[in-house]
Amino acid sequence: MILVLDVGTTTLRAAVVDDALDVVAVARRDHPPTTPFPGLVEFDAAELARTVLDAAGEALAAAGGPVAAVGITNQRASTVVWDRTTGAPVGPALGWQDLRTVMECIVAKSEHGLALAPNQSATKLAWLLQNTPDANGRDLCFGTLDTWLVWVLSDGSLHVTDHTNAAVTGLLQADGRDWNPAVLDALGIPASVLPQLVDSSGIVGRATALPGAPPISALVGDQQGSLVGQGCVRPGRAKITFGTGGMLDICQGPQAPASGARNEHGTFPIVAWSHNGQLTWGVEAIMLSAGTNVEWLREDLGLLATSAESHDVAATVADTGGVVYVPALLGLGTPQWDYGARGALFGVTRGTERAHVVRAVLEGIAQRGGDLVAAAEGDTGLAIQTLRVDGGMSQNPTFVQALADATARPVEVSPTVEATTRGAGFLAGLAVGMFGSIDDADQAWTPAAVVEPRGTFDQQRWRDAVARAGHWFPELSALEFS
Repeated sequence: MILVLDVGTTTLRAAVVDDALDVVAVARRDHPPTTPFPGLVEFDAAELARTVLDAAGEALAAAGGPVAAVGITNQRASTVVWDRTTGAPVGPALGWQDLRTVMECIVAKSEHGLALAPNQSATKLAWLLQNTPDANGRDLCFGTLDTWLVWVLSDGSLHVTDHTNAAVTGLLQADGRDWNPAVLDALGIPASVLPQLVDSSGIVGRATALPGAPPISALVGDQQGSLVGQGCVRPGRAKITFGTGGMLDICQGPQAPASGARNEHGTFPIVAWSHNGQLTWGVEAIMLSAGTNVEWLREDLGLLATSAESHDVAATVADTGGVVYVPALLGLGTPQWDYGARGALFGVTRGTERAHVVRAVLEGIAQRGGDLVAAAEGDTGLAIQTLRVDGGMSQNPTFVQALADATARPVEVSPTVEATTRGAGFLAGLAVGMFGSIDDADQAWTPAAVVEPRGTFDQQRWRDAVARAGHWFPELSALEFS
């Protein structure tokens, strides 16, 4: 069995999986971040560590046996700085959503030509170092959540990160092999605070803080974990995770990108995983709000009692009655990257009913999924024959059918909502010999359902609606981070 620690933005899971990657025991905990001021997102890293250890203990006890390995998958780019001597964080950890360093990103581009975004770790780390008393006289460590948890699990003996997490910090060279001295110099970050780079799948040391001190053998960012967990390990295989936002990731191959900058169609290069010293690359397309739009219907408009009810309500009408919804509550990501765009409903008439609005929201999210697919194909030159999906919205039949229609291709639904756990479990098992090669992840994939397209959408009307929703706040639309 394998213990997987799956640490998201607001919740965490400690799951024990067997060699078929089925969950045999699980413990869940909430760990929501705090927002002391609009745009600031913080959490207590020490409390998170205690919560993870508590959940891990519960899951291991429920499984009733030793585990052969530990895998970690986590929200990416959240930033922790701690004292190497005491092991205590020097201040609050900054969540990936934290926007306090927007100005620093603008300055980095204008003065140093660096394409950095506030959701990356680079400027967050610089900010924490600048705001830590006596930082120059202390032996400090930086880490994303994988790094911090390995430190905790190893009782402070390991300071490492894998390539999937490092590649989204803004601190890595374009080829993914080492840290970028130009970025470090520009931001005033000493190389001594950085962790050692290790493979996503490979034994890095032992989790001495856990019973039996099992080997820590996998570290992987959450979206890449989902990619592997859904068997997308061959070029052209792609998945979208529909949670609060939506992330499309596609496997591309071993060729490193020429730069880490945004591609022509709005995707970004990522390290999909690394194993035996070899990096496999992909690209990522981002929808800034997906499930958030259903939460809006439920919590703010009061149109739904539960998110799951969106399927039942939408299914009562055959179409939206001409209503189109653009899901841009936080702006538009790939391909537009318009932070000043806002959500919009078009085509509302006196005959528009609750069900039309709910269906329009689901179809609008699906059509944004179609935009992500087109962008990924455009930037990679690869054809996505079938699309695999996980996340909370993958359980909504009306939405999944709309996604198949919007993308004009079959959609394969993950057998588990949290494919991240399967991916981290597979990579951990691969490192300790439970699986023979990365190709076994593809063989292990069995979708819960395959949904074929049954209709189409008016693409011109959709493009017109997206254009009208754009540039609602011109000053935000003018922001360009990469």
